[in-house]
Formats: sequence, C-alpha cells, structure tokens
Amino acid sequence: MAELGSNIATRSLPLSGAHGGSATARLEPAAPAERINLRVRAEDVAALSAALGVELPVRPKTSSSASGRTAMWIGPDEWLVFADGGSEVGSSLVADAAKSGALHSATDISHRNTAILVSGPGAADAINAGCAQDLSLDVFPVGACSRTLFGKVEIVLLRTAEDAFRVEVWRSFSTYAFGLLAEGARDAAL
Repeated sequence: MAELGSNIATRSLPLSGAHGGSATARLEPAAPAERINLRVRAEDVAALSAALGVELPVRPKTSSSASGRTAMWIGPDEWLVFADGGSEVGSSLVADAAKSGALHSATDISHRNTAILVSGPGAADAINAGCAQDLSLDVFPVGACSRTLFGKVEIVLLRTAEDAFRVEVWRSFSTYAFGLLAEGARDAAL
C-alpha cells in the first residue's frame, strides 16, 4: 500500500506576504481555514447542524458561529461553512457532516477559497469601492453575510464586527480582489 503523506501536494497561500490598506481600512490575508460548500434539504438542517456543531442559519443574510466554526447562509439550501485553523486534506468538516446520517452534499473547498480581512473605520467604504451593497449597520449588521459581486468577481461577505469584514473569494481571483480593496482603502482615507 502506498504512503500518501509524501505524495500530497501542498499549496502556498495565494496572498502570502500581501499587505495593504490605509489609515482607515486595514487589509490582511486571513489565516488558512477549512471550508465546505454545503447543500442540505430543509428537513435535514437540524441533523447537519448537530453533526457540525454549529447551527445552520435558515434566514437570508445570516450567519452563526460556535466552537471555531462559522456557517453562512448563501442560498435557500446552501451554506458556506468554515473552520479556523487549517486547510488540511481530509477536511474534518466533511467528515463531521458525513456523521449526520442525513442526505446532503458537502464539498471541501478549502483550497479553492481564501479570505481577506478588512477592518477599521473605513472598512465598509473600502468594500463599497467594488460592491454596491448597502453596508450600513442598520441594513448589514454584525453577523450579516451575503454572496455578492465585488468588482468583477463573486465573493461571500461576512460582517464580523461593526468595523470588520471577512471577504471570501476564490483563490484565483484573490489578487484582483486584494488590489481593488487596496484602492478602496486608499480612497476611504481621503
């Protein structure tokens, strides 16, 4: 039987060493994370929530977090779930979802996505450089999330604090997103 450990490809972080921002909006690559795209029927949401240890939100634009895991509603039967602290092959999120015993689809997208953290009093303005979504606290409060467009790319946006956001983006578009955010951060400081 072949040993897999030495044959598994490793990837470097797409934004490793990237830095940017301004006096009002700080940009930084997020730490590696496990991620799954999860599709579940409404009657199986409770079983998957229990198996993953985080409540899958059932209302649009909402998220929930528990034990280092965050679930974001991104469609009527679709969630993006991430766990901080790793991007190992053989996702524990996929394994935990499998324990639910419920019909679902869990696709490990740990290596497809990366995230950019945007924080500071100008964070919303920096994001609005490429996203027309209303990010005022009344409309997009802490914990709100949405799948939306940022410039020419799709992102999943999560508000983590009044002045902080997580921008999930496909790794192949991350350099573009980071560059556009950097321009937005500079404009936010003017």
